[in-house]
Amino acid sequence: MALKKKPVTGMKDITPREMEIRDYVIRMIKDTYGSFGFSSIETPCVEHIENLFSKQGGENEKLIFKILKRGEKLKLESAKEEMDLVDGGLRYDLTVPLTRYYSNNANNLPQPFKALQMGNVWRADRPQRGRYRQFMQCDIDILGEPSILAEIELILATSTLVGKLDFEDFTIRINDRKILKAMAAYSGFPEESYDLVFIILDKMDKIGAEGVAAELEKEGFAKESVEKYLHLFEELTNDLAGVIRLKELLGDYLDDKVAKDMQTIIESVNAVKTANFKIEFDPTLVRGMSYYTGPIFEIAIDGFGGSVGGGGRYDEMVGKFTGQQTPACGFSIGFERIVLLLLERDYQVPQTGGKIAYLIEKGVSQDRLPAIFKEAAEARKDGSTVCVTMMKKNKKFQKDQMMAEGYTEFKEFFKN
Repeated sequence: MALKKKPVTGMKDITPREMEIRDYVIRMIKDTYGSFGFSSIETPCVEHIENLFSKQGGENEKLIFKILKRGEKLKLESAKEEMDLVDGGLRYDLTVPLTRYYSNNANNLPQPFKALQMGNVWRADRPQRGRYRQFMQCDIDILGEPSILAEIELILATSTLVGKLDFEDFTIRINDRKILKAMAAYSGFPEESYDLVFIILDKMDKIGAEGVAAELEKEGFAKESVEKYLHLFEELTNDLAGVIRLKELLGDYLDDKVAKDMQTIIESVNAVKTANFKIEFDPTLVRGMSYYTGPIFEIAIDGFGGSVGGGGRYDEMVGKFTGQQTPACGFSIGFERIVLLLLERDYQVPQTGGKIAYLIEKGVSQDRLPAIFKEAAEARKDGSTVCVTMMKKNKKFQKDQMMAEGYTEFKEFFKN
């Protein structure tokens, strides 16, 4: 059987050009988030299957790459269902592993704990532009901070990073799961149907208000409730005035503190932001993960259909491991999508020093090599990138290729 050259569907090989950008983005992430006090951690790529199927990952739990039991534990004859055969799976995000990590190590961690985690995750998803079955995620999370200091810090850190990567005029959309529930309650939807209502609402940007209304009525919800619900959205703007107006409309259905917190987050971010972006209140923002309990947010960049990052508060997740409630909030940047956009705009990684190519003609005496390599070493000490390579017959083509890689200076060593 012939071996296959192409990677597995939904996964990809990475070229040197892309790797240069990936490495640069990783450096910027570590430098920027480190300046905000986040500490790097790492968790295994394999997680306990019980944790992955803990009903906290939403639709992602349908996309798990499961791992068979090994050796004596694998009992094919007595297995009655698939779950009898597996005991682990590849992680589909970094949040579930983080909460397990925190639960296991909390006594040895500072409080609150500000974590930075980067690593590959796996989802048996349908591949498309910017979406793969194996991809890098990058999360920052604050655990043990119950106040909106966490939300403000996460938004400022993430927006600072995106700005440093030369993105402008992007938008951070913000909402609150408590606001979503208050709007549903005010409209008369039964509490046990909230999740279904939110799933349909999440399609607003694709099918519009009329499409949302049609789907809600198709599910059997009263026309009066549907009309009352959608009328709320018509009354609101995407700014502080929209938050204030929503509180007026909902009255006692919405806790005063929830509305005030939303105002404070928006005002604080606008007051001190360093990047060029807008923060907008978006009452249609849902976020798919069922573990969110409070404020939620997403980043949208012009030219990319979909978010390039998102997160929110998930105060109940750690408690499922420890039995004790622990406030938690996180923001995940869409690493792969950011890299894709930088590649598409032919982004050039800033160089601290020049890139020099030493081209050695075939036949140069080997006695000269120590001196050539010593000269290259001295140039590297000065901050330059130096590539020592043999000169090809088609020297012009070789130089053109190296110039495409960013080399701007060439030094040639001939045999005579």
